[in-house]
Amino acid sequence: MMTMPVKSNDKVCVGWREWVSLPELDIARIKAKIDTGARTSCLHTFKIEEFEKSGQAWVRFWVHPNQGDDETAIQAEAPVLARRLVRDSGGHEQLRYVIQTTIKAGTLCYPIEMTLTARDNMRFRMLLGRTAMAGKIIVDPMSSFLLGK
Repeated sequence: MMTMPVKSNDKVCVGWREWVSLPELDIARIKAKIDTGARTSCLHTFKIEEFEKSGQAWVRFWVHPNQGDDETAIQAEAPVLARRLVRDSGGHEQLRYVIQTTIKAGTLCYPIEMTLTARDNMRFRMLLGRTAMAGKIIVDPMSSFLLGK
């Protein structure tokens, strides 16, 4: 049984996993784990190249947007916002590129910061962290895909 998204104080209720899109990166649909344990959102990429454009650092990266599908690949580019030391759930630290991009999830559409990391072994290709959820989203951990496809 699918429940409809609930608004509470202008916040949208989502499940622990949701379909989202990243239109500025030409990613029409990607399954994201809604991760309240992660501070920062993360996009799992399989190749990252830094380059310069108009005197600014940019990154070009490739994403397998579909879980379990290593054939479909999307190439995207974005300006580098920062490089940040991130500690993963296993306690390992890694210096990652940080970009800003727009996320679209149901009726929500807003900019988020996201780190990039090459970790194809991850089950979810994207994690949506607390910083990106703050003030906009509440999570029902017993539900999935409340925003539909």
